[in-house]
Amino acid sequence: MKAFSPVKYIPNTITLLNLVTGCLSIVSAFEGNLLLAGYLILLAAILDFLDGFTARLLKAYSPLGKELDSLSDLVSFGVAPAVILFHYLKVSLNIPFNEGFSTGQIFLVLPFLVVAFSSLRLAIFNLDTRQTTSFIGLPTPANALLIVGLVLGLNSPFASYFQSIVSSTYVLVVIIVVQSALLVSPIPMFSLKIKSLKLSESWQQFILLIIGALLIFLLGKAALLPIILFYIVFSVLLWLFSAAKE
Repeated sequence: MKAFSPVKYIPNTITLLNLVTGCLSIVSAFEGNLLLAGYLILLAAILDFLDGFTARLLKAYSPLGKELDSLSDLVSFGVAPAVILFHYLKVSLNIPFNEGFSTGQIFLVLPFLVVAFSSLRLAIFNLDTRQTTSFIGLPTPANALLIVGLVLGLNSPFASYFQSIVSSTYVLVVIIVVQSALLVSPIPMFSLKIKSLKLSESWQQFILLIIGALLIFLLGKAALLPIILFYIVFSVLLWLFSAAKE
């Protein structure tokens, strides 16, 4: 009989904390505290990194952990950012607080396309053996952080620029459609995690780290959105360059 080892449950516990954090983000968004909702998604992203890190460190991999991770990611990086988009879309349409989908505003379904495509993206990821060291399509945490970037930007000295984005229904619709498409696109995107300190193996991550640090220095809280946009554009350019060489 094997001895009970609580250590192997640490990664799954962190994953469940990610899930709870995502739920609290959703509650905060519906209560109108979008800044708190955004910070909770950021915390969920940190927990998402830590559960994988501790699983590798403790060699505590399990099929259960893989399924829990996807379920938690769907809530924290699918539903939570969609609720933030729901709020921004509702405000851009000048819909009163006590009205919305239940009063016939069917257009408000649109942000939840992000949830549907996040779910599809996570299911594909679990079945696709090619996505062990990199991604095909935009990872759900990066997708969620793009929306958090809007929230943080609105609470920065550059708020006027971000306000012009979230106050436009057309821009929000474009963001939702493009995000949904990127989640299930065939575009290869490198992992955000630095798994080796060798420049030859992690040069993309080091470039992103340097650009990210520079943007944070220049823009402060407003830096997250341009960092994620740089990650997307950089991945697309690498894909196009690789395709041109073939």
